[in-house]
Amino acid sequence: MTSPHPHETPNATPPSCGSSPVAMIARQAIVNAQHMVVGYELFNRSRTAATHTAATDVILVFNALSHAGSEELVGKKLIFVNCTHESLSGGHLELLDPDKVVLEIPALGHAASEEVAMRTPILSGLRERGFHLAFNHTVLQSAYAPWLPLADYIKLDLSVLAPDQLAVLISYAGRHCEAELIAEKVETAQQYDMVSSQGVQLFQGYWFARPSLVETKLLAPAQASIIELINQVRNQSSTDEIEEVLKKDAGLAFNLMRLINSAGFGLNREITSFRQAVMLMGLKKLFRWAALLLTASRSGGAPSSLGQTAVVRGRLMELLALETLPPEEADQAFVVGIFSLLDVMLSMPMDAAVGLLNVPEPVAAALLRREGFLGDLLTLAEACESSDDAAFDRTAGLLHLSSQQINFAHLQALAWADQLTD
Repeated sequence: MTSPHPHETPNATPPSCGSSPVAMIARQAIVNAQHMVVGYELFNRSRTAATHTAATDVILVFNALSHAGSEELVGKKLIFVNCTHESLSGGHLELLDPDKVVLEIPALGHAASEEVAMRTPILSGLRERGFHLAFNHTVLQSAYAPWLPLADYIKLDLSVLAPDQLAVLISYAGRHCEAELIAEKVETAQQYDMVSSQGVQLFQGYWFARPSLVETKLLAPAQASIIELINQVRNQSSTDEIEEVLKKDAGLAFNLMRLINSAGFGLNREITSFRQAVMLMGLKKLFRWAALLLTASRSGGAPSSLGQTAVVRGRLMELLALETLPPEEADQAFVVGIFSLLDVMLSMPMDAAVGLLNVPEPVAAALLRREGFLGDLLTLAEACESSDDAAFDRTAGLLHLSSQQINFAHLQALAWADQLTD
């Protein structure tokens, strides 16, 4: 809603980081009277302040949901997101758990009296869906009267409001609405004492915390994969067919599992398979997610060589697991294979990469320590790629698999993965 100070964390051009693009998001804490963090306002630092558009709103939300950095952006705290009016009707909001999100609604400037009535139904609809709405102090003006009952939060900018104005606004808000007041741009103890003594309970500004810059690594799927997924969803294809598309791109697989297990998505159960993810999301949300993903994807039709290797690995391990396990358990073998190169793709240690995903213990043990049945399968798949005869013979013996079975499965896996680029 409000622009950060000119001297706050500077805008940054995202550096390249191996095969993992990087975006920059700044966050600033919003605290209560006990100085406990209740939420974070997010700022997109991969753009300039002058280019705040509906598209950059979408990208910010996507990056926050798919964040693959070494620390959580917001954890279980509220997310305060600056919006344009154009982005408020965007489908990307359907991917968010409304209870976790505060949408910061900009003022309308000189056209307020004409546009307030026109935009009120959109804001009312968002509030009915469960989103929290925040406005700046202009919502207390008479022109914005239809919006005032919709306000969950009202921000008071101490850099532009004089003390006598603040006192009038705080008193008026207390009498005419139920919104919580947030004093922002609080830079001194004197300012804090002034507003807290008048009943303000939430605060944001340098006196509490400067914006911190968080590097958000992204694992971007190939556009061809996303377009194929969009087409499958639009054709209302079966869960099996949609699952096949997801399994053929490591970026798609990673982003889906990150999203559906993120706090922002709002599920109370751990999702560990692509089939579960597809069924729980449903076609409508899956379409919205794929369209959003397309805006952040890299150009080009083919997956990266690393991603291709991960896909082949996953399919090979799944086929070999099916020799002895039921399909639902063999699916875990695929998950191990396709995520076995995450450390390289995200340029971070494997334990940090695995920490980004909710995976069952056997999957984590295989990825981190090559333990258990799945760990042996992964060692075997790696031996197939490196032509390590000793490791191949040892793990094939442990798994009671013949060279013929393994070689046939490897050929099938290569052919299956190649279908993506045909």
